[in-house]
Amino acid sequence: MPATEVRERILLVEPDSEIADLVARQSLQPLRYRVKVVGEAGAALQESVTFAPHLIIADLHLPDLSGKDFLAALQSQGDDVPIIVIADRGEERDIIQAFRLGAADFLLWPMQETEVVSAVERVLKQVRERQSKLKLSQQLQKANQELQRRVRELTTLLELTKTMASVTNQKILFQQLLDGALRLTAADKGWMFLRENKAKHLILAAQRNLPRTLAARLGQTWDDGLSSLVALSGEPLNIYGDALKRFKIYTLGKAALVVPVKAKKEVVALLAVARTQPRPFANDEQALLQATADYAAMALVNAQLFRALEEHARAMQRTARAASRGERLKNEILQNLSHELRTPLGVANGYVEMLLEGQMGALDDEQREAIETVQQKLEQIANIVTSMTALQTVSIAPKQQARVNLGDLARLAVERQKPAAKKKRIALSAHTPRKAVEVLGDPDQLSMVFDHLLDNALKFTPERGQVQVWVSIDRGDLARVSVEDTGVGIGEDHLPHVFERFYQVDGSTTRSVGGLGLGLAVVKEIIEAHGGKVGVESSVGKGTTVYFLLPLAEDSAMD
Repeated sequence: MPATEVRERILLVEPDSEIADLVARQSLQPLRYRVKVVGEAGAALQESVTFAPHLIIADLHLPDLSGKDFLAALQSQGDDVPIIVIADRGEERDIIQAFRLGAADFLLWPMQETEVVSAVERVLKQVRERQSKLKLSQQLQKANQELQRRVRELTTLLELTKTMASVTNQKILFQQLLDGALRLTAADKGWMFLRENKAKHLILAAQRNLPRTLAARLGQTWDDGLSSLVALSGEPLNIYGDALKRFKIYTLGKAALVVPVKAKKEVVALLAVARTQPRPFANDEQALLQATADYAAMALVNAQLFRALEEHARAMQRTARAASRGERLKNEILQNLSHELRTPLGVANGYVEMLLEGQMGALDDEQREAIETVQQKLEQIANIVTSMTALQTVSIAPKQQARVNLGDLARLAVERQKPAAKKKRIALSAHTPRKAVEVLGDPDQLSMVFDHLLDNALKFTPERGQVQVWVSIDRGDLARVSVEDTGVGIGEDHLPHVFERFYQVDGSTTRSVGGLGLGLAVVKEIIEAHGGKVGVESSVGKGTTVYFLLPLAEDSAMD
């Protein structure tokens, strides 16, 4: 940790100067914790609001309130800050009562500096994990909201495409294009001009929410003061606030966006939208309006494109049906995103490997180290993409029920993982019986199980280690698959949690292995959906065995 880095804020409520000195000055401040000491409960309640501590350490013996009343007062404030209580030896009953009131840990006086640090680190570790999970949850929520917005945009564009394929009446077509433009840009008003034969006059072809006097000019010439400028420049114009006051359009809204509709590089029409509030249109909204303008251009000048658009509409309609099923669309979009990212990641990895192999010239040690760092980060991105896709596919029942030979799946999975094993010089092998070990299940989901287990084993096995896959029959009616590695192993306190979503044995920001902690959670949910169960055995420094059991197919169990 850098010498200048200040760690979490800790509020110490301790009237005894000797105890306060041991806890604050001797134990916590040398570790760069920001400690504030108060001697009374009243001051502590005030500081819990102004100082906003991450942790409170409070003596059960306060001059103005009992420890029990102080804890109750903190709870009444709605404070969820964890509390460590300080008590004298022999006060176990008071400590138990403090735990009932929400205390997270305790210290017994007299105590050592190491005891203070250990208790603080235990509680703050939970705080950090909770904050990390909360941050990730917020990120996922934000991503989900953005995804839903993109789905709405996609649905609107789909509707416009269907309109292009089915509507031949230009008046209706222009009106529907304009309605779609309003939805895509979240505008209050909109209109469309036609500019025929490069004429200077603009004809109002469609409108929505214009004042009655302007709406009555449909089919007639009109100039809003901005569209004629865009017609001459051929470039979009996004303007809002005071800059809009010198144009007639200011009476219609305090923010305006006008984009040209071009055919063969000529401006043939214009789309304009406005907002009542002076909130500017964002770049993506301008891009969406330009996309709408492109649709309008196709409708105006190229009837031959209708056949191609009709086929495109059918494809988009299939996507829209998926959109109506909510989660399935999110899964599909994330899977497509994963597919699209794999290609550029593969290309980038290819160039990195060419550089490391010296195909583009010799590298000095510093250059090689930098390129190897890039390679590691690309691998982490690839792992995150895979994990995010997996996050959307878990908790789904098997899509199909087929007889699956687990021995075949094991051998295929080993072949897929051999390049990664070779890179780390890890011996990778599969041990399967001659007789087929068959279960009923979804072959794609079960293949995913093998991939996650092998990827996890290779990730935590050092160079020159060994990873083995064993397929066997357990107790005559169950198929057993075990993946054994000679990796770093897992501590006993972590073993009950390894199949939880987002759980990572090494949860620090400096961990050497990337990922989101989803692989084993995916394995567990798929296996349990198939009527099986999972387990793990491990010894720190010696290795780990992750296994799963599945019911054998009926006639396979009888053989």
